[in-house]
Amino acid sequence: MKVFTALYGLNDAAERARELRDAGASGVATFEGPHDVFAPLTLAATVPDLNLMTNVAIAFPRNPIHLAHQANDHQLLSSGRFILGLGTQIRTQIEKRFGAQFDKPVARMTELIAALRAIFAAWNTGDRLDFRGDYYRHTLMTPTFNPGPNPYGPPPIYVGALGPRLTRAVAEHADGLLVMPFGSKRFLHEHTMPMVRLGAAGRDGFTVLPEIIVSAGETDAEREQADARTRALLAFYGSTPAYRPVLAAHGWQDLQPELNALSKQGRWDDMGGLITDEILHTIAACGTPADVARHIRDRVDGIADTVCLYQAAPLSLETLAAIVDELR
Repeated sequence: MKVFTALYGLNDAAERARELRDAGASGVATFEGPHDVFAPLTLAATVPDLNLMTNVAIAFPRNPIHLAHQANDHQLLSSGRFILGLGTQIRTQIEKRFGAQFDKPVARMTELIAALRAIFAAWNTGDRLDFRGDYYRHTLMTPTFNPGPNPYGPPPIYVGALGPRLTRAVAEHADGLLVMPFGSKRFLHEHTMPMVRLGAAGRDGFTVLPEIIVSAGETDAEREQADARTRALLAFYGSTPAYRPVLAAHGWQDLQPELNALSKQGRWDDMGGLITDEILHTIAACGTPADVARHIRDRVDGIADTVCLYQAAPLSLETLAAIVDELR
């Protein structure tokens, strides 16, 4: 089994990426946080034998041309080892933080994928760019702005999804699905995969890449500290209405409004206390590296041969290496 892990930081991104590769990671992924999601991967592209992925670039505030140029450049810099991971985020973040539009996110994301494919095709084939949709319109590509054919081909497009409509649309139109980290074995097998099978019916080469929250340590003290951080992370996710279906799949749907109310009161320290051991161990892979690997294999068996480890805080290189060894 191959493993993606999180790449944090900026100035030391290349050095850290090399350390993660040497610890056994097959790829590194960045998230849209305090730094630009592409910048660390620009530095990490100098590290050979390591795949790169944005996890995720928030799509709607970006224009398809911007995304296409960034993705194409990283595909070139990495010699074909780049995956463009996209996500919708939630309405509040898109409208209030980015100042962008969020209406009809499934239709908008589907069209954005089509626009990207049209741009990549124009660059690689020389055909005239003529994309006209409801949300995006691209009808001009003069030689000055055309990078020309990419020797490694267009980068694959993966999209993060949770809800059934977007999951099915991603399976129908994208190259891969990024399974959201706030999830469980039951939700993956009973809710996500049926939509994937419907959307990807008749298609070859579609990839399902599960993201799994990991809470691990080599000692009791390390595991206790990791569990405390992970409970806080699960409480943060669980407070969001978008993730209520995951809780509802286990009969925990009433927890979401309770966590949401605490978040609105600013009682962040109290929220983690509502995450029981059962919830913790159902959603996150917890314990020793062997325990974590066992949880991951059980969850993704028959679905994926690559996973992305999602962490409340960076794993030590020793713990990462042990998890990778156990998975292999």
